[in-house]
Amino acid sequence: MSNTLQQYNKVLELCNNLFEKKMHDYGAAWRVLRLPSLTDQIFIKAQRLRSIEDKGKQLVDDALDGEYIGIINYSLMALIQLEMGVAEQPDLSPEKALEKYRQQAQMAKDLMLRKNHDYGEAWREMRLSSLTDLILQKLLRIKQIEDNAGKTLASEGLDANYFDMVNYAAFALIKMNEAKEEA
Repeated sequence: MSNTLQQYNKVLELCNNLFEKKMHDYGAAWRVLRLPSLTDQIFIKAQRLRSIEDKGKQLVDDALDGEYIGIINYSLMALIQLEMGVAEQPDLSPEKALEKYRQQAQMAKDLMLRKNHDYGEAWREMRLSSLTDLILQKLLRIKQIEDNAGKTLASEGLDANYFDMVNYAAFALIKMNEAKEEA
């Protein structure tokens, strides 16, 4: 587990660094995005991954790990939006946005540690394509919950699904990094 924690922290640091740079470049313009817009951004990234996995080839030279990083960052932004609500104008300083981002990332990591304990790191035996499929499944669940105005009868809420996507994407990045190291 200590190796997983170290690998997970490395992934979150990579994502955090990109988020911080984009906050410098764009500010908190993402604060105006409603949850369905963030969900759709994540969907585009997950759909590209699945399409390339199915076709076995990609024609656009953007690195695939960047899509998983985007899934993590957009999911953390969605969690911030769930907590704070949507803004009419960018309303967070880079420092405050980074603080909120890190709080949500910490909650995702805490959840990962609890689930890894209970599930015995079963994700390590999964295929990368299965992690992509699970992310897409979570997205379809989120879309249905959004279509139901956020109401569920017997299911987890939006936040649980966004947290799971953070963790599935982090696992995918860990697996990709391990494959690179083995090559």
